Amino acid sequence: MKKIVFLLSIASILGMTPACHHAHEEHKHEHHHDAEQYTAYNSDFELFAEAEPFLVGEESKVAAHLTRLSNFKPLDSVQVKISLVVDGEIVSQQIEQPSQPGIYKCTLRPTKAGCGKLKVEIMQPRGVSVVTHPHVHVFAAHKDMHEHHHEHGHGSTNAITFTKEQSWKIDFATDILRMQPFGTVIKTTAQVQPSQGDEREVVATASGIVVLGNGNLVPGTAVKEGQQLFTIESNGMADNNMSVRLQEAIASYNAAKAEYERKQFLAEDKIVSQSELLRAKAAYETSKAAYDNLQRNFSKKGAVVRAPISGYVQRINVVGGSFVEAGQSVITISQNRDLFIRAEVQPRYYTQLNAISDVNIIVPGDNHVYTLAELNGSLVSYGRSTDIDCPMVPVTFRVRNQTGLLSGSFVTLYITTHKDHQALAIPNQGIVEEMGNYFVFVQLTPESFEKRLVTLGATDGRYTEVLSGVEAGERVVTRGASMVRLAQNGAALDPHAGHVH
Repeated sequence: MKKIVFLLSIASILGMTPACHHAHEEHKHEHHHDAEQYTAYNSDFELFAEAEPFLVGEESKVAAHLTRLSNFKPLDSVQVKISLVVDGEIVSQQIEQPSQPGIYKCTLRPTKAGCGKLKVEIMQPRGVSVVTHPHVHVFAAHKDMHEHHHEHGHGSTNAITFTKEQSWKIDFATDILRMQPFGTVIKTTAQVQPSQGDEREVVATASGIVVLGNGNLVPGTAVKEGQQLFTIESNGMADNNMSVRLQEAIASYNAAKAEYERKQFLAEDKIVSQSELLRAKAAYETSKAAYDNLQRNFSKKGAVVRAPISGYVQRINVVGGSFVEAGQSVITISQNRDLFIRAEVQPRYYTQLNAISDVNIIVPGDNHVYTLAELNGSLVSYGRSTDIDCPMVPVTFRVRNQTGLLSGSFVTLYITTHKDHQALAIPNQGIVEEMGNYFVFVQLTPESFEKRLVTLGATDGRYTEVLSGVEAGERVVTRGASMVRLAQNGAALDPHAGHVH
């Protein structure tokens, strides 16, 4: 029995051998072709297309990645037409919707060999936007394709892969390096201060005891113009007793009113002269104004103090229950709207302060770098002399508080003067630092980047001069460089996710 089983096993193995051998031979003859990659730009879009090599009479899969240059996010929910044009021969396919945001897939079967162009038409509400890659090879046979690939190689082996799907998920951008005006930069620390008219002192309108009526009246509390802030009580005081003053005003007002009404009646019968009537009227109006003022601003307990402007409580200068004199500051209210930024620079920069062209402002804890223009700011003045105790030149700017600046806090200023030379500059977000060395990522394709060591010059807080390592015309990562560095270290997602490989 064992012998029969053994013979059957041998027969089974032998019987399978020809089939396996045949399958292996078929596999040996299968061709695997790397996808061709095409990159093109117009003023609105980036096209990154991956396609199987184009062979006459054969279908090639195409995956077009379309990115809006305004925010480097994927295009979605619009129609796209993809065409291959060779010597006037056009094959095309219209795609109604992307297979996933930003990715439009189709198949094209070219009919003519030669050098053509890949054209993508994006149907937008305001019109058709066209992105064209001008150099696409269509091969007549497999042999021509292999010879072409052998001659042109396969690109850089040290490239960092960072897919479009990855870049679409983060704050990412690339741009072409250009020469641009760059000037002397003065870096300094500055203090935020309230501007004139932006801060008001609320003073005691009478002498007495301060009573803070609102227990929530603390620094930072929002108040409105005319809102009651506190009262000043003077009951029981021998001098400036507001209760007594109010009663006196009421009595004076009532007496003047009665006298004026009596003389009005007598004047009708010509018993009193017009001059007497006018004197009675003047006495009545004077006593009424005094009475209205006291009644509006004083209660039976004391003076009522209201907010002169809308804003925020900056400081409370007294403690509830303390005695204050008339005219003494009790509360400081700030609108926190228009602010001064006051810096002090070294005297050696004095001659350059009359040529300030721009100011970049860095607020602690805020990743955004603000320009003076963004904050509707302007130069107010700079000092023409220095003090012996502090031999620095003061420079003051006025800004509109649109960023939550706090009066009294400190910011970093980059003051640019004399943009008198051209420099190759890159946004600071495009620079990464490793162990004292600085790198940028040069784009090979929209999904492939080369890490490049650079030498840096001056910075204005937004851009930094690049002295060596890159050249004008190269496209580099300007936002999201730190995430590309993570991809280099193996933190990237699957680089082939969603592609035609």
